[in-house]
Amino acid sequence: MNGSLTHLGALADPGAFTGPVDLQNTPDETALAMLERMALIRRTEEQIAEMDQAGEVNCPCHYAIGQEATAVGVAQHLRPTDRGFGAHRSHSHYLASGGSVDKLMAEVLGRDTGASRGMGGSMHLYGADIGFAGSVPIVAGTVPLAVGAGLAAKLDGSGDVGVAYFGDGACEEGVVHESLNLAAVMRLPVLFVVENNLYSSHLDIHLRQPSDRVARFAESHGIATHVVDGNDVVEVARVAGELIGRARAGEGPGFIEAVTYRWRGHVGPDENIDVGLRRSAEEVAAWKKRDPIARLRAALETRGLAAADIDGRLDAAETAAKAAREKAYDAPWPPQSALLDHVYAGQGDRS
Repeated sequence: MNGSLTHLGALADPGAFTGPVDLQNTPDETALAMLERMALIRRTEEQIAEMDQAGEVNCPCHYAIGQEATAVGVAQHLRPTDRGFGAHRSHSHYLASGGSVDKLMAEVLGRDTGASRGMGGSMHLYGADIGFAGSVPIVAGTVPLAVGAGLAAKLDGSGDVGVAYFGDGACEEGVVHESLNLAAVMRLPVLFVVENNLYSSHLDIHLRQPSDRVARFAESHGIATHVVDGNDVVEVARVAGELIGRARAGEGPGFIEAVTYRWRGHVGPDENIDVGLRRSAEEVAAWKKRDPIARLRAALETRGLAAADIDGRLDAAETAAKAAREKAYDAPWPPQSALLDHVYAGQGDRS
């Protein structure tokens, strides 16, 4: 998108960008894999939402249903030695990075087989083997950590990158601006990924900022920036590939503002249509027409892929999510003796 824009314009209009995405030169197998990964994220979160509503989940859950394309698009260009950091709404980032759906489901239920051994819940996910260095609920808390990871990668010459996922609300935290400045001055290999879903908790961005376009903060530091339709997985993957490639080559940090929308509320499974000044049933319904999964599927159908091939990927995601749920129910709880493991440095031998 044009970097000179001061407002999002059509990107924030749910009536725009509702048609099939442009597959460009994306191979069939890559597109199908992205479709399956987005579907896995959605089906998994829908299963968790059902458990949440039934009172089976004892930790707050923040859902990224409707926002799957951003995480999946970025992850196309990451490798296990990179270090990604997410916030409270990071089921999608964990799974897009290759995280185990079994471990995610078990973690949400507090089981010993979970991604954080049942000690973290929905908002404290960890997957060192997949390049996901952790998520925390402190708004913007992981942004400087990603910058630190970028500094470490630069010093050791690994060619790796640090990745910070955060929302538009986090852009109002001072540490984000300090992190942007440091990354720019030191030309660190960091990718900043903002999922601008236009709300911070329940407050509309127009009531919090003079512009709904947060990329202006990165541009003020001279950081390479792209503002894109965050529900177009192909476009997100394209710009992520460009910026990550620059970062690995020593050309400094990049910043993606992916404009999207969460179908569910700030926290919990309901749609939050009774809070905020603009969020309404009509607005939510309009944004659902920009469904990233449906738009990619439509593009594949237009290309001529067989419905059976497409449905097979969607069915596989559905099966995996349901199986993970059942497996998590049967998983053991952490032993009481593990309560203080990892609280103090050098304590405990559980990994």
